[in-house]
Amino acid sequence: MNQVDSPVVLYAESPAALLAAHYRAVWQRGEPDMAEINPALDVESLGFARHAGDWFGVVITPWFLRLYLLPGGGTLWGEIPAGQRRFLELPGGTLPFVSAREEELGTYQFSTLITPMSLVPDMAAARQIAVDALQAFIFGMPSAVPPSLPAAPAPDTSRRGFFRRLAGKR
Repeated sequence: MNQVDSPVVLYAESPAALLAAHYRAVWQRGEPDMAEINPALDVESLGFARHAGDWFGVVITPWFLRLYLLPGGGTLWGEIPAGQRRFLELPGGTLPFVSAREEELGTYQFSTLITPMSLVPDMAAARQIAVDALQAFIFGMPSAVPPSLPAAPAPDTSRRGFFRRLAGKR
């Protein structure tokens, strides 16, 4: 049975705990490719809130970090068959969302932000990426520049600086 033949369950409450429990069970069953697991990470759902009536949030696992859209009776949900992709315009940009259906979760859509997770050093970094993604895409707010990155130097706006730039010098 594909997703379109199944009735979509509307979430009245935040689906965060349900998603976290589902992916913890997936991890405990050993379903993800163990070569792709980052042992410094755990499973966590965060930031789930209604946006235009539907649920958005991020799920962190040791093998992926995804933005989730779940139906809440709002205006953003659009039914598509499981495995199909649609593009959703959000305040911070357009993202592809893939439709999926799990017995425990019902129908949901996700956009993968990071996979594999090998370059994410720890849960603090994963949480910061999740918060930045929510701020950037859902609320259209720019993410903070990490303090470890130096700010770009201000360009020399003098006449001499102008000619140096024309000559390809900095």
